[in-house]
Amino acid sequence: MNINKFNSERYSDPTAFEALTRIEQEAKKTFFRPMVFISSPFAGDVACNISKAQEYCRFAVSKGCIPIAPHLLFPQFMNDANQAQRDLALFMGMVLMAKCAEVWVFGGYISKGMAVELEKAKSRNMVIHYFSENCEEVQQK
Repeated sequence: MNINKFNSERYSDPTAFEALTRIEQEAKKTFFRPMVFISSPFAGDVACNISKAQEYCRFAVSKGCIPIAPHLLFPQFMNDANQAQRDLALFMGMVLMAKCAEVWVFGGYISKGMAVELEKAKSRNMVIHYFSENCEEVQQK
């Protein structure tokens, strides 16, 4: 929004300017949603783990966040069984993680891929939250 201190007749209008500025600031607060990196198992029971990751993403949205879950995106066009493609997918996930405000870890099991993600998040001093499979926040293990 382009707020001007002057009205349409070019006279100073500080009251309207202040009111419109406050409205604009509140609107920005309303529309801001931090990105959070979703870390949960993928390998093993892939169908079940995908379903759980989708639920974790819905939970993040319900908390006012934008979920980033590379393990839901990259397996659609990359082969997790191919080590070179898996490594590339993990690398691209780390790039996306750098754009996130926090890392949210779900479930009671830390897979190899999750361990790599956590190590990178810790090395970047990122905020890490741990959640149960039921999306209840738990203390760090």
